[in-house]
Amino acid sequence: MAKFLITGGAGFIGGNYLNIMVNKYPDDMFVCVDCLTYAGNIETLKQIMNCKNFKFIRQNICNKEEMFKIFNQESFDYVINFAGESDVDRSIVNPEIFFKTNTIGTLVLLEACRIYGIKRFHQISTDEVYGDISLDNTDLIFDEKSPLRASNPYSISKASADLLALSFYRTFHLPITISRCTNNYGPFQHPEKLIPLIITKAKNLEKIPLFGNGLNVRDWIYVADHCNAIDLIVRYGTDGEIYNISSNNERTNLEVAKTIIDFLEKNERLITFVKDRPGHDLKYALNSDKIKKEMHWKPNTEFNDGIAYTIKWYLENYDWTCCARKKDNCD
Repeated sequence: MAKFLITGGAGFIGGNYLNIMVNKYPDDMFVCVDCLTYAGNIETLKQIMNCKNFKFIRQNICNKEEMFKIFNQESFDYVINFAGESDVDRSIVNPEIFFKTNTIGTLVLLEACRIYGIKRFHQISTDEVYGDISLDNTDLIFDEKSPLRASNPYSISKASADLLALSFYRTFHLPITISRCTNNYGPFQHPEKLIPLIITKAKNLEKIPLFGNGLNVRDWIYVADHCNAIDLIVRYGTDGEIYNISSNNERTNLEVAKTIIDFLEKNERLITFVKDRPGHDLKYALNSDKIKKEMHWKPNTEFNDGIAYTIKWYLENYDWTCCARKKDNCD
């Protein structure tokens, strides 16, 4: 039996990870620590809350004293850090909270791992740490050795956390791994994000806002495929290594919007273009050959299948979306 600390487990990717792994590994124990900010929703964990191999603790990873108490009491084998602020627009408005949570919070966890001992600390990062690519560049694709060129407060705070983790591996020989993934989509994603926002707006026949001309390109991966990759890295990855995770499924924001609108049989005239985000990254592209070769991982969900399931989930779980939106307004 292994004991896992999952930080940020009431959020989008962490919540999906827990909903999959708690049932997949009934002999392992999963402890979720989440402070339940606007992006964390306890309802996301409703289906596993009463499982014998799951425990929830409400706490902020930046609270060093309390996190050290948790580490001392629980004796974790593995720590997976999903916790973090992830919205670029919010980072432009309030950069400080991003560095507090994403960088200082990660430092607190690394210190706790060093003091109390673990088999592996895994840092959930992002493709955005590599910076962007021009839209007409079809040759450049980032691998794990590409330089970091983060361009906004969010991605810089995540790059800082990556460097901290790598420094603890080199200086203290702490066993760490890092994964950098492309854009995720699927159930339980906060309604401010692009795909759930489009679904909700289209459903309600409201204007769908897209930045600039809508031609910024992202590589979309279904969240369960990402979670399965994380599981492999944590259990079988090599200490000190970085692993890119991607589906090679690039689409413009405009194409994503049209796909959802067509599925819902709505009118594309709902799309409206708004003032572009400052410093808006144009395109991301990741090479994930390393994890495919070393761990035989591959994404199993085609975009059209994944988006169909995602749309269906949001339509059938509209109460969850309303709850998340109300929580955001309250916070």
